Amino acid sequence: MSSSNSVSNPIPFLDLVTPHVELEQELTEVFRKALRSAGFIGGPMVEEFESAFAKFCEVSHSVAVSSGTDALRFALMASGVKPGDVVVTVPHTFIATTEAISQAGALPEFVDIDERTYNMDPAKLGQYLEEQCTVDDAGRLLSRRSGRPVTAVVPVHLYGQMADMDAILEMAERYRLVVIEDACQAHGAEYFSKKHNRWMKAGSMGRAAAFSFYPGKNLGACGEAGATTTNDAAIAKTTKMLRDHGQATKYYHDVEGYNGRLDAMQAGFLHTKLAHLAKWNTQRRERAAEYDRLLATDRRVSIPYQPSWSRAVYHLYVIRTVDREGMMNHLKKAGIGTGIHYPIPLHLQKAYASLNYRPGDFPVAERVAAEIVSLPMFPQLTADQQARVYEEIRAFTPKNAAQPEGEFGSLATADRAR
Repeated sequence: MSSSNSVSNPIPFLDLVTPHVELEQELTEVFRKALRSAGFIGGPMVEEFESAFAKFCEVSHSVAVSSGTDALRFALMASGVKPGDVVVTVPHTFIATTEAISQAGALPEFVDIDERTYNMDPAKLGQYLEEQCTVDDAGRLLSRRSGRPVTAVVPVHLYGQMADMDAILEMAERYRLVVIEDACQAHGAEYFSKKHNRWMKAGSMGRAAAFSFYPGKNLGACGEAGATTTNDAAIAKTTKMLRDHGQATKYYHDVEGYNGRLDAMQAGFLHTKLAHLAKWNTQRRERAAEYDRLLATDRRVSIPYQPSWSRAVYHLYVIRTVDREGMMNHLKKAGIGTGIHYPIPLHLQKAYASLNYRPGDFPVAERVAAEIVSLPMFPQLTADQQARVYEEIRAFTPKNAAQPEGEFGSLATADRAR
């Protein structure tokens, strides 16, 4: 199906040019406002964005910071995670999740992911808490692996879909653990909570949550940015101090903090874009539904699974295939961009060799990491472009031409329906 015409009209993995051209006048006005007021750090633009984002996430407080990593680190620290604690998360995520845990002074330990959603498997979390932890004489939950107190859980809402929060929160309550959501890819994603009998937004269910506004996110700045959300006024207050050198008021430092403030211009850019986020998320869902329709009968790939309790926002559209390298090379020759999110689980990364995990410790994460491919996904993606992506996938012949009925072969048909 490839042709010179296709290559001369490439389909990018992500288009960051078009939305910024469309909003150029509004974004330029933000820049002018900053220039004419010299309001570069803090001030009204930051406060206005914080208020608007808190309302969007249906929480009481939003604290703008310099990155998603800082947002998670400050959320952990403000929620009571201390140096020497263990924080439980998943190995299938970007390293910023575990960097934030380590930078808060804690130790990351892992549980495996669900085969279909790629998010934290509540059953594996339960198994970890019941079989890999013990309780000391003081009533503290200790990790058998490290001997350290287990105090928090960080579920990651990966690819724009929330983890199974009711189940995770129920276990956390039973074991007296703090839950901090890593919502860095889930701006506007929703979860139907049976406990509360309503749809709830990402960032509103844990003690606190972290968002990244890296330019490629569903809501992206024109640089680095992040935010912590919470319904706890004390956490919001502490986070504000942590981001600003520990100051309660200027030059009065209650704690030793960090320089984690958000530039006012970035806050202004984000406030401008926030007005368009619901529309962009709707467009992403429509594009995902079109991919689902096109790929539904292709036995060589597995399409994303969305449970009945989920309203995903498709930060990424991730399929699985047995010959990933071959498919990606074929699409590249046809002028179609792809990505891998993420090729090596964190427990096998060189950076975490000291944790002494081994291949096979988290088999689902390892299997998924070897098979996933992220297809082009952005609000301005057209149906014609998606048709081209589909035609090239259909034209591709993998090394193992017959897709085996294996780890996801059966899921590929069982999980088509939304």
